[in-house]
Amino acid sequence: MPSGTYLHLDGGIEERFQCAPGPGGWRYTSRRDDGVRLDLVVDARWRQIRVELVTPEWWLRGGVTGPELAWVRAAGETGTEHSARAAGFVSDSPGFLVAVARSLGPDENAQADVPLVRLSGNSLSALTTLCHWRRAGTSVHETETGPLTVSEYEITDLATGEIETLYLAGDVAVAAPGVELTELESPPNLLT
Repeated sequence: MPSGTYLHLDGGIEERFQCAPGPGGWRYTSRRDDGVRLDLVVDARWRQIRVELVTPEWWLRGGVTGPELAWVRAAGETGTEHSARAAGFVSDSPGFLVAVARSLGPDENAQADVPLVRLSGNSLSALTTLCHWRRAGTSVHETETGPLTVSEYEITDLATGEIETLYLAGDVAVAAPGVELTELESPPNLLT
């Protein structure tokens, strides 16, 4: 089970994470220095079926229900229900990026326009965005335990034209927008 630490470059916040495949999909959990916690569960098709994101003041729970993404967001015990036609959530946590990239499938030139709900800030404000995801290629790197295949994804925000790059090794983001992998205690799960 891979575990390690990401450093969020904007603010210097550390995110300790663990991830692992399960009988029906994959799970990513993390805890950050600023009190933010994430529990993300995907199914065998990498759809975000259960998401819980908690900040010191707010919480959000949701997941994909057919063609819609549904969630409850609250600052106390009673929340407000929301929904949008989206494939999943995205925030500054690399766990979401892994799930979206893997949902594109194993094809070398996989690409798609993916509607997502972007969660931002401690209030977990939600904004629907449309991004073009493209698997740009793969490279092989020699490591102490053998060759490691790294996939490169280009993510284009279709509203702004801004392009960001994500590098994945199995189920671990080795480099992501605004995030640096600083520690990895065990190798990634090499997913097919």
